[in-house]
Amino acid sequence: MDKLPFDPHNPWLELRRLTPARIALGRTGTSIPTRAQLDFQYAHAQARDAVHLPFDHAALGSQLTERGRESLLLHSAAIDRNSYLQRPDLGRKLSEASTKTLREYTSAHPGGVDLVIVIADGLSALAVHRHTLPFLARLDEQIAAEGWTVAPVILVEQGRVAVADEIGELLGAKMTVILIGERPGLSSPDSLGLYFTYNPKVGLTDAYRNCISNVRLEGLSYGMAAHRLLYLMREACRRQLSGVNLKDEAQVQTLESDAGTDMKSNFLLDPPKA
Repeated sequence: MDKLPFDPHNPWLELRRLTPARIALGRTGTSIPTRAQLDFQYAHAQARDAVHLPFDHAALGSQLTERGRESLLLHSAAIDRNSYLQRPDLGRKLSEASTKTLREYTSAHPGGVDLVIVIADGLSALAVHRHTLPFLARLDEQIAAEGWTVAPVILVEQGRVAVADEIGELLGAKMTVILIGERPGLSSPDSLGLYFTYNPKVGLTDAYRNCISNVRLEGLSYGMAAHRLLYLMREACRRQLSGVNLKDEAQVQTLESDAGTDMKSNFLLDPPKA
């Protein structure tokens, strides 16, 4: 058993090449091998660092400006990282100063918009730093093609998902999507989550939101995430709802679908063809 991770005839080795999950680690006596233990400690340190990494909103705002996108910086009611981690409720609402800033912007720009994009650090600013701009590059192309009207990108320090509801309500938006760093896992410290809401307003529960998670290079691609979000936006406007009553049934073009295969088939459930 000591040679488990290194045995070329061990079938688990093939599976280890396909997943970052900690499988087939082997053992040394009654413990896992030293290498596996060190890898675990390294992954744990990465996750902790991701949680405490400061949100570099200045750099992100500058990059958005270079791409022709206006941005507005706000802050949640959590005054620092410690209060944010200990008081989730404070991250779900804007500070008084930010609420005032947003009301002043709305007074100067009345009329409402179709979509507000909110970007918050969440539990992994690393995810936001790495994946926000590449994702927006793909999303912006589709938004322009669809003709959606958008507000300035809203950057929120110490923000949680529900803060987008207050922002959307104050801006009179038909829809909001918040890009936020997800809770780091031991193999994914930089996972970006997207939470979409139709007709946002303060007090909505998670049942009124749709989630697209694990947006990163090793997970869901930027193009696929944008494709799914656009599907949700179209269906939400058509049916005037979001959340548990709006399922993600976006069809994805594959080699098989291009050849005429039914895209709704499921290889796990459908019997083999003769």
